[in-house]
Amino acid sequence: MTLAPPRASSRSPLVEQRPLRNPDLGSTAVMTRRGWWLVIANLLIPGSAQVLAGNRRLGRFGLAATLALWVGLVLVALGALLAPSSLFALATGSFIPEFLSWFRWVPLTVVQVVLVGYAVLWIVLTIDTLRLVRLVRTGPFARFGIAIVSIGLTSTLVAGAGWAVQTAGTTRDAFADIFAQSAPVVPPSDGYYNILLLGADSGEGRDSMRFDSISVVSINAASGAVTITGIPRDMPNFPFAPGPMQDKYPNGHEGKFDPDCGWGSGINQLRTEVEVCQDGNALYPDAKAHGSEPGIEATKDAAEGILGIQIPYYVLIDMKGFADLVDALGGVDITVDERLPKGGPAYDGQPVDDWAFGWIEPGAQHMDGDTAQWYARSRYTTSDFDRMRRQRQLQEAILAQFTPQNVLTHFQDVASAGTNIVETDLPQGLIAPTLVDLALKAKDQPVSTIELTPEGGVDEFDPDYAQVQQIVRDKLHPPTETESPAP
Repeated sequence: MTLAPPRASSRSPLVEQRPLRNPDLGSTAVMTRRGWWLVIANLLIPGSAQVLAGNRRLGRFGLAATLALWVGLVLVALGALLAPSSLFALATGSFIPEFLSWFRWVPLTVVQVVLVGYAVLWIVLTIDTLRLVRLVRTGPFARFGIAIVSIGLTSTLVAGAGWAVQTAGTTRDAFADIFAQSAPVVPPSDGYYNILLLGADSGEGRDSMRFDSISVVSINAASGAVTITGIPRDMPNFPFAPGPMQDKYPNGHEGKFDPDCGWGSGINQLRTEVEVCQDGNALYPDAKAHGSEPGIEATKDAAEGILGIQIPYYVLIDMKGFADLVDALGGVDITVDERLPKGGPAYDGQPVDDWAFGWIEPGAQHMDGDTAQWYARSRYTTSDFDRMRRQRQLQEAILAQFTPQNVLTHFQDVASAGTNIVETDLPQGLIAPTLVDLALKAKDQPVSTIELTPEGGVDEFDPDYAQVQQIVRDKLHPPTETESPAP
């Protein structure tokens, strides 16, 4: 009997069915192609190389982690596009109730831990992928190319994760350092969030930090529109809102000069008067507990009395570090109207050429921090009212620089400068999502200004404070076409 010849198998050899898991070890071309495929798979979908050619359990864990990361990134991207203020509130823990405010560090810390863990996992998967490649069996040029590309790209991606970890930590720390954790959130007053903005100078020879720039920023609680009201630092006989200073000066600030303390009539002297010459803690016993100071609270009461509006919060910027903030933002664009000197005289009447160490020339300029600081401070060849106008111009320019793209680009420097020069009692619960959402609405709107100067119709020597309050009301609440102005 003749046996039939064996039938040819319809199945291909195993090395042909699964070349990634069971390659032909003797073929340099096959091993080179396989090596590139595994490296590319690991870079594009970490964990896939192990599923195809290595430890499937490790691969599945890597794929699950990768999928979770992708879902997280997609959700963050959607949040940034559709609800950026809510995303910021979630990241900073502003949604956590006040009585649990100490746990607001948790969300960004969790983000840091997740990113570090994924970076470590990616490194492990890359090393394991290079083991699976079996570089010694690839071509002579491929073995170096595969190793360099794999390690180089993975290092770049891990460095990006490290940057994200650092940014998350900087955001968490700066948010906690600058803004009050447990301060109560005050609802808008008559449709506005009003914030006292103080520019202070604690230079040599001064017994107390003085407020050289005093403004009130009013943010419309519905539209986000911003109005900045400048208060002259030498306004005489100003009234106070109800409180301890009004009790001391029921008919307005007397403006006397104390030879021992040196304080005079101006609102910028209140800090010296209250904290150096009087017992400020007795006048404002709760100030420090709410993230403020007696001198600042007295200045709030004065600003409220002058403008006739409620001002629950303050932001203080020390001019010594102001230049750092401007530099962190990449500078500001200002159009200079007249030549201004840098520096100040040693005595009254000293010729400018004897003390000026530089000049700010007229015309459009992109100012660095030092130049911007002197632009805001220079007054010896002009007037206090000119300086107020320049300060308001500079404030608007800085607000224009606070775009999401610019802040993100210079984030580390901006955060560092902010923690060094900014003091405030703004509560964390108000920043996000409320003020962040209003800031996004305001970014395309012009900033309105109110100057309480002779040009604005205010008598600098004898201000009519009822008139001043009417000016503020008309600006913040302009009459509609069907309404007539208030008498």
